[in-house]
Amino acid sequence: MSDVKVVGFVCRMCALISSDLGPPADVSITIETVELPCAGKVDGRLLLEAFEKGADAVFVAGCPEHECMNVKGSSRARKRLEHIKEILDQVGVGGERLVMYNVSGTHGPRFAQIARDMAGLLEKLGPSPLKARKA
Repeated sequence: MSDVKVVGFVCRMCALISSDLGPPADVSITIETVELPCAGKVDGRLLLEAFEKGADAVFVAGCPEHECMNVKGSSRARKRLEHIKEILDQVGVGGERLVMYNVSGTHGPRFAQIARDMAGLLEKLGPSPLKARKA
């Protein structure tokens, strides 16, 4: 799984703090993180572009919805992800490759679990179908 690419869009108010710890040693994936001022600022075009640029999976990490610094940022992000998942299903990439996580800034080990979850997801799904189309 060395050529596996995961992109994580992370809220700087909460998830970025725990993402600084990086994936644990027992996870063989690299996660490219993109800092957002709020998960609610994630744009569907950015998510789709990540897949176009070779991501096998993408996640958005925002505050727990009841703790969001911007009140509704995480719930807005979740709604956007649901729409983009539908598009990914329609184009044959698979909406299950896009995941939303809620992470409190005080829960550093949560990012390690996210890395394990993403590695397990990609072990199950394999590389993005877009990679096969480009080859």
